[in-house]
Amino acid sequence: MANCHDLFITFNSVIELTDNRKQSLRTSRDALRDRIRNYFKEKQNGFSPKFHGQGSFMMNTIINPLDGECDIDDGIYFIVKQEPTQSIATFHRWIYEAVDGHTKEKPIDKNTCIRVIYKGNYHIDLPIYCVVGNSCPYLAHKEKGWILSDPREFIRWFESHTDAKGQLRRIVRYLKAWSDYKSANLPSGLIFTILATENIQYDSRDDIALYNTLVNIKGHLDFSFTCYRPTTPKGEDLLQKYSLFYHQNFKNQLIRFIDSAKIALDDKTSRKDACKQWQKHFGDRFPCHILEDKDDGLLSAAYSASLTFPNRAVIPNKPKGFA
Repeated sequence: MANCHDLFITFNSVIELTDNRKQSLRTSRDALRDRIRNYFKEKQNGFSPKFHGQGSFMMNTIINPLDGECDIDDGIYFIVKQEPTQSIATFHRWIYEAVDGHTKEKPIDKNTCIRVIYKGNYHIDLPIYCVVGNSCPYLAHKEKGWILSDPREFIRWFESHTDAKGQLRRIVRYLKAWSDYKSANLPSGLIFTILATENIQYDSRDDIALYNTLVNIKGHLDFSFTCYRPTTPKGEDLLQKYSLFYHQNFKNQLIRFIDSAKIALDDKTSRKDACKQWQKHFGDRFPCHILEDKDDGLLSAAYSASLTFPNRAVIPNKPKGFA
């Protein structure tokens, strides 16, 4: 069968954020943290925010999107002895005021967060949480009120399932890159992370692991079109809100991806033709161009010898507590 594992490893290096990009995001995040801390020091209203990163940046599954604008999430936590009397709108207003003027673009006050925009580059979402004593955090949602939500718990759940060689993280990135390329109302990164984690079938090769994981995801969705959140709010079906049209579209896209992967892995398929099958779902970023003109089979000995299977990826600022 056509072995494209090396191409997937190269593709992963294309879609994964570089160390410099990660550092730039951390620097911007830390500057916002300082600005918010200073705002509450000056306000002297008794609140002292703590911070905890969340989402794909903390789990190291973030990708470079095709439009170039990536985003990170940085949770703001107010640890209090009793439920605050201030409204959710007040908490949103405080954070908005704290970050207003930090960039040229005006912040956006969304239902679930304050968004700080770095024009043409990236944005940082700042969800707001209240923690009464040692209880589970409550997210300040402008429409739904205080909602039980613990993204820190989700990071721990994901970490408990990751493998030492980083294949799960790469599979999640591949699924996100597929969704990014197709722009066809495919699931969110959160949904793909859960589906991949619960359905991954490991292999020494990423192309085989991806194919088998896709097949397992399809089997799960055929049995029950659900994706239950494994952590607080535990049991929430993240696919429930989507329409039947969305369900069918996702399944059709998934079937086409599986069919292409099956052809790509067929014994009779050359590496060039296999690469073209993968490109149907990843676009030109999938590195068919590195294949030699005469390379229809195995890797050249020199290139094969140079490949190393990546060690476990290092998570930026692995969560140990509040900042």
